[in-house]
Amino acid sequence: MKKLMFLLGIIAIANGAFAQDNTMNMPDTGMSKMSQMKKDCYLMKDGKMMMMKHGDTTMMKMMDKSVMLNNGATVMMDGTVKMSDGTTKMLKEGWYVDMDGKMGKMKKMMTEDKM
Repeated sequence: MKKLMFLLGIIAIANGAFAQDNTMNMPDTGMSKMSQMKKDCYLMKDGKMMMMKHGDTTMMKMMDKSVMLNNGATVMMDGTVKMSDGTTKMLKEGWYVDMDGKMGKMKKMMTEDKM
C-alpha cells in the first residue's frame, strides 16, 4: 500500500512538472514585432512622410525636416532614406524606418485610417 501511494505521489509530481509552460521554446507569434513598434519611427502614409512617437498612432505628425538616424542614415521629407554607406532607398506607402535604420512594412491595422 505504501509503495502504491508513493508511486501515485511521484506520478502527480511528474504530471505537474510537465504541465509547466516553457516560454523559451515557444514559436514567434509576431509579438516581438509589436513590441518593436513601440519605438519612434518615420513612415510613408498617404504619400506623406509622418513621424510616430512611441508607437502611438494618435500622436503622428508630418515631418518638417530631414532627420539623421542612430546608424547615420538620413530620412528626407520625400521618403528617401540615404544610408550611411551612401546607398539610397525610397519608402513605399505603408513602409517605415525606425531610429536604428531598420525598414519594414507596417501591419495592416497600422496603415488603416485608424490613425
